Amino acid sequence: QVQLVESGGGLAQPGGSLRLSCAASGFTFENYAFSWARQAPGKGLEWVSGIYRDGEAFYEESVKGRFTISRDNAKNMVYLQMNNLKPEDTGLYRCGREASPLEGGTVRGQGTQVTVSS
Repeated sequence: QVQLVESGGGLAQPGGSLRLSCAASGFTFENYAFSWARQAPGKGLEWVSGIYRDGEAFYEESVKGRFTISRDNAKNMVYLQMNNLKPEDTGLYRCGREASPLEGGTVRGQGTQVTVSS
């Protein structure tokens, strides 16, 4: 059974940092790309960052230069290092295993809450 469990969220001040973690299990980790998406209160799910099997990373424009996505295939973990946080980064951050519709589509965890406020 595919499981993605996020952790590391919390309250941070503007300009602060948080590191989110995503523990994956139930499938062959190295075969998949992963992503992080967030949902602010009252808004839809917004893609934030993705990482391919070979480690190539991609970012939404507003987080470029501040967020870094990484993966550890030996530990079945995906990380999101978030620096210089802004109030608009507030939201529920959810890790996702990317797959085509034929493979069942993207599977996401329940998420970890990030609140950026002074």
